[in-house]
Amino acid sequence: MSTVLVLGGAAPADAGHGRDLSLRALTQFKARGSRVVVTDTAAALAAAPDYAALADETHVLDYTDPAACVRWALAYRAHHPVDAVTGFREYSVLAVAEVAAALRLPGNRPELVRTVRTKDLCRRALSDLGFRQPATALCSTPQDVAGFLASHGGPAVVKPRDAAGSEGVVRVDTPDGAARAFALARAGAGTGPVLVEEFVTGPEYSVEGLFTEGIPHALAVTRKILAPGTFVEAGHVTPVELPDGRHRDIAREAVRALEALGLRYGIFHVECWLTAEGPVLGELHVRPGGDWLHAMVEWAHPGLELLGCLHDDLLGLPVALPTRPARGAAVRFVLPEPGLVTAVDGWDALAADERLIHAELSVAPGDVVAPAHSSRDRAGTLCLGADSALAAADGVEALLAGLKVHTTRRPADTDGAGPDAAGTDEAGPAGNRAAGDDPAGDDINQKDTR
Repeated sequence: MSTVLVLGGAAPADAGHGRDLSLRALTQFKARGSRVVVTDTAAALAAAPDYAALADETHVLDYTDPAACVRWALAYRAHHPVDAVTGFREYSVLAVAEVAAALRLPGNRPELVRTVRTKDLCRRALSDLGFRQPATALCSTPQDVAGFLASHGGPAVVKPRDAAGSEGVVRVDTPDGAARAFALARAGAGTGPVLVEEFVTGPEYSVEGLFTEGIPHALAVTRKILAPGTFVEAGHVTPVELPDGRHRDIAREAVRALEALGLRYGIFHVECWLTAEGPVLGELHVRPGGDWLHAMVEWAHPGLELLGCLHDDLLGLPVALPTRPARGAAVRFVLPEPGLVTAVDGWDALAADERLIHAELSVAPGDVVAPAHSSRDRAGTLCLGADSALAAADGVEALLAGLKVHTTRRPADTDGAGPDAAGTDEAGPAGNRAAGDDPAGDDINQKDTR
C-alpha cells in the first residue's frame, strides 16, 4: 500500500472550491488503495473534522514554512514510508517541492517552483527563454512607479510581488496615480517592493492541464471574465475553441513554457492574454486553478479523475488522458452592488437546477457587501455543466439573471462606493456587476452535486 502525504490538505466547510478539491483528492487517492496523510494548521484541521476523519492520519504542520515541513517529513519518514507528496494551495507548492527533494520523491525542483511563484522572477525567466513578456520592474517607492510610467508610458499594473486572488492589483494610467497605486499594492505586499508591469491588452485565458511522465498535457483552454473596471474574476468558461483555432496556439505556448522552464510534475494552471501578435504568458502555477476550474475540467472530460491521474503519475503508474473535451462548463460569481443587503430573491429556484455542479450564496439580508477588490469579496458562486461550453455559458447567465440581491447604498457600508442619500439597487440585469461581459466566507446556502 502506497502512502501519499498532502501538505495543507484540510478542507474547512467555508473553503469553497478548495474544500471540493481536497475532498476529490482524498476520495480519488483512497479509491486507488493509498493511505493518505494530511497535514495542515491546527485551526484548519479543527475546522474540518469530517474531512480529517476520512484521512488515514492527520498532523499539525504549517504548510507555509518549507523548512519546518522538511524537518517534520524527515522525522516522519524515519518511522513510516512515504511514496509521494503533493499539495494544492498556492502557498504550499514550495513546501511540497522542498519535501519531495528532501525525501528523494518525484517533484519539481524547488528553485523552479520558487521562480514561478515569484512574479518578477518568472517574467525574467520566460523573457530569457524567448517568450514575449510585458516590461516589468520592482518598485520600492511611489517615485519608482512614476519613473516606470514615465519611461514606458501607461497604462501599467501595480501588484504585490507575492499574492493571489487579485489582491492588491491596481491599474495606473499616469504618473499622477503612482502614489495611490503603490499604497494599494503595498497594503497586500507588507514592507517589500511591489511589482509594476506594462498593461497587456487582449482577452484573458488560462490553460488547465497535467504532467505525466514529465510531459505537460493541456486538458482545456478557459476563457476568463473580469468584473468591469477591476481585476476580479467574475467567471470562467471552458473549454474555449476559437473559430480561427487560436486556442491551440494558447495551449501550445503554455506547454512550451512549462517544458522550457524544466517543470515536470503536478497539475498546472497557466494564465495568458491573447493579443494581435499572439499569446502573451501571464502567471504560471504548478497547482490546480482556483474558482472551481478543477471540477469544470473533470466535467468537460467525462470519467476523468484529475487528482487520481496526479496520484498515479507521482507513483510512476501509467496514466491515460483524454484527447479533447466532450462537454462544457461555466462558472459565474455573484457580485452585487455594494451596500447593505435588504433582500435576496430567486435563490431557492436557482439552487434547485439539476445542471449545477456547485452553487453557494454567502450573503443574506442584514449583511454588508463591500466593493469587489479581490476574489474574497465575491458573494456567491454558480458553476454549471452542459453538453457544450456555449450551452453552459448561456445556462449560467440565465440562472444568474433570476437572482436579485437588493442592496441599500450607504457610505458607511460601502467604503465610499455609494452616494450620501440611501437608494436601493439591484445587482445588474444578470444579478452581477459583470453582466454584459462575454458569457462564455461562510456558506449560507450551498448545493454541491458532484
